[in-house]
Amino acid sequence: MRPTTTMRRGLIFGILVTLGGAHSASAAVPGITGTTFNLVASDDFTSQPDGASIYSWGYGCDAAASSGPAFAPFPGNCPQMQLPGPTLIVTEGDTVTVQLRNGLPVAAGNTSILFPGFKVTSSGGVNGLLTKEAPVGGVVTYTFKADKPGTYAYYSGTHADLQIEMGLFGAVIVRPAHPPANCTKGDFSLASSAYNHPSTCYDREYMFQLSEMDSRIHDRAYAQVQACSSGPCPPIVAVIEPYHPNYFLINGRSMPDNMDTPYSPAYPRQPYNANPHMHPGENVLMRMVGQGRWQHPFHFHGNHARVLARDGNLLLSTDKTSLAGPLLFTTPTVSGQTQDQIFSWTGKGLNWDVYNHRAGDGTTCTPDANGYHNNPAAPNYREWCADHLKPIPVTPPDPTIVAIGQWYAGTPYLGLQTAPGYTTSSEPPGTLNQNPPKESGYAYMWHSHNEREITTNNVFPGGMMSMLLIDPFTWHIDEAQ
Repeated sequence: MRPTTTMRRGLIFGILVTLGGAHSASAAVPGITGTTFNLVASDDFTSQPDGASIYSWGYGCDAAASSGPAFAPFPGNCPQMQLPGPTLIVTEGDTVTVQLRNGLPVAAGNTSILFPGFKVTSSGGVNGLLTKEAPVGGVVTYTFKADKPGTYAYYSGTHADLQIEMGLFGAVIVRPAHPPANCTKGDFSLASSAYNHPSTCYDREYMFQLSEMDSRIHDRAYAQVQACSSGPCPPIVAVIEPYHPNYFLINGRSMPDNMDTPYSPAYPRQPYNANPHMHPGENVLMRMVGQGRWQHPFHFHGNHARVLARDGNLLLSTDKTSLAGPLLFTTPTVSGQTQDQIFSWTGKGLNWDVYNHRAGDGTTCTPDANGYHNNPAAPNYREWCADHLKPIPVTPPDPTIVAIGQWYAGTPYLGLQTAPGYTTSSEPPGTLNQNPPKESGYAYMWHSHNEREITTNNVFPGGMMSMLLIDPFTWHIDEAQ
């Protein structure tokens, strides 16, 4: 595998590992916002951790447009071709206009965009089987009303077996127009709630667009593009079956690249990452999108997640007062389907003190009505008080054996000893978490439960895998870095 800065994050095997060092890099749901979007479909090469450059097609921001896009929730970039396409962020009730220019090679022929879940009108271009299409060099315009909040997919409706495989897909986020009064918007969240319902408040949000890629199909398409540089060209013939994908992607990147920063210059055509962070007790909104052809069973260690909605349809009890979606420990993503889920973690039930308190250190834990520490000013805010002062029931690993880069913190605890006024650490000198303001927390693997999908071109580890990083409250999670 090619050397990258992300490869230094070595310790990724096992269900639960510890981490240390300044791992503040993470991702909210970056994208472009507004009501009018000028997109272009074009070709370029995307990168993989094994050093491969894969010929791909993708949607991007049209440089020929009169004005550039606006970004949310922090500044970024939007190239003319990216994988996946730009995440379009709008608000419930908006009338959305998407202009698509076909900048693909002449051999690729027409292209288009479908927006399932919306009533779309189209103009320009030529008639296609499913929607209006843009011929090479041509333009087509799609208009729809974002009438329901939620997460939605978009993708090509032209020769979809080839064009979606090549990378022509993306996502739409519709923010609720009337978020409940009991919800509070986070610093990097797109909204304070996922839907117009008081049970859909969240603190952080992350997108997981799951897709796969058969590089042999891409190679054959590239050969035919190269063979016909000016029209008329015969249609591209790509042998789709038998289908043998060898790259598995989250937001267009494979592990470990997807744990690098969003908008990293190392991946100019793959700007979005997949590196979720959280503090204990926070609600994390997981926006799951099944892209590509295969079903991907996405497995998240640490806790179950409550399904809020599928395809923008909120799952409620018959009286509409409470959530009725299932609790899942593995999400069976389906091609074209979206799911919104809420994940949380507190350490409850582990039966030991996740904050590494020691008897006699003066720390307290005063339970609220739900059993959690109720002092927001305390470094152990939201600690499960029933486990306060309980020692871990196993011997911590020898740091001279398993210390691999900055993933190892020298302790299996949540890093309270890094907080001002707390000096409870008895770990060996030089341990990373003894040096404030370093981070120390837990890392859980989030990955496909199909073993072949956590490889990069059949090499483990890689593919459809990332890590959930749980940080102490004393650590500021800067989503933009």
